Amino acid sequence: MSRLFGSFNEMEIPRVLRKPLLHVYAWTFGCNLGEMKDPDLTHYPNLATFFYRELRDDVRPVDLHPTAAVVSPSDGKVLHFGVVEQREVEQVKGLTYSLDAFFGKADDPSVEAGIAGSTMVDATLSHSHNAAAEDEFAVVNGIPYTLESMIGSTGVLEPAVQSLGRQLRDHERLYFCVIYLAPGDYHRFHSPANWVVESRRHFAGELYSVSPYIARTIQNLFVLNERVALLGRWKHGFMSMTAVGATNVGSVVINFDKELRTNLRERSLLPGEFTQLSYKALSSKLHGVPLSKGQEVGGFRLGSTVVLVFSAPHTFQFNVAPDQTVKMGEALGHIPLIE
Repeated sequence: MSRLFGSFNEMEIPRVLRKPLLHVYAWTFGCNLGEMKDPDLTHYPNLATFFYRELRDDVRPVDLHPTAAVVSPSDGKVLHFGVVEQREVEQVKGLTYSLDAFFGKADDPSVEAGIAGSTMVDATLSHSHNAAAEDEFAVVNGIPYTLESMIGSTGVLEPAVQSLGRQLRDHERLYFCVIYLAPGDYHRFHSPANWVVESRRHFAGELYSVSPYIARTIQNLFVLNERVALLGRWKHGFMSMTAVGATNVGSVVINFDKELRTNLRERSLLPGEFTQLSYKALSSKLHGVPLSKGQEVGGFRLGSTVVLVFSAPHTFQFNVAPDQTVKMGEALGHIPLIE
């Protein structure tokens, strides 16, 4: 049913009906039409393009203060946040899921590919980061050139998430934050910090609703659903951002990844398996795609969920509350400056 609705989203609305129908949708779900970069509703030929609408540049300022370590990657409601304990993450209070199941275990069968050129990614992005720019990005943001150099590995590197726990330093913890996007929210997601994305994992799965009520009801909801995990590193170690599909929303877009195709039944994959694409060949210096805080990364076609999992010092403190509404670019937590 969800995949059928995905096709319905793409159906063209007659131009004369676009304005009244989209006004009804906006009124029903509380969309703020005044924030749209293009406010002319006749320019949106179907529901999918309206869900993926752009906002004006001035309506989502990004908190660039040095202590604002992580900002919200999207508009939405904070379902839950906290410290990862014993490799378990709480989707809501009282319901947990395994970090290994969410990101995929190292010994799970998978289909893996590397990027040999710019055909799979945005060509402007892959060519815009020259060696000098990459050096500056790494130095300014305190990011090691590779995950291997960060954890001191000399052999074959395990997928970043599988070595979590061993690569955490004594002064670090693993944190998580879950943000739910309602149907009326802005549906593009942005970078939560300055970091380097090394790989993408796509898990084919179900498309259950991820509404707060369902999240409080179904165990392992985020493990069962289709999702796209971006894995990499920032100045404090591991960083990840995962887009979780929902009812009617298997369509996840990653701007720099042209090969990603979601909302399709991957019959060759069993539950828990995934396809993986490495971005390391895009940069001989950074071994991945550099993203700046607040930079647009991709988006959904309707309401869904973004899950952040990252390592940070013990001094990191969230400054949000459960069920709090947040806007993209607002600080989720701070790390005090060391004087």
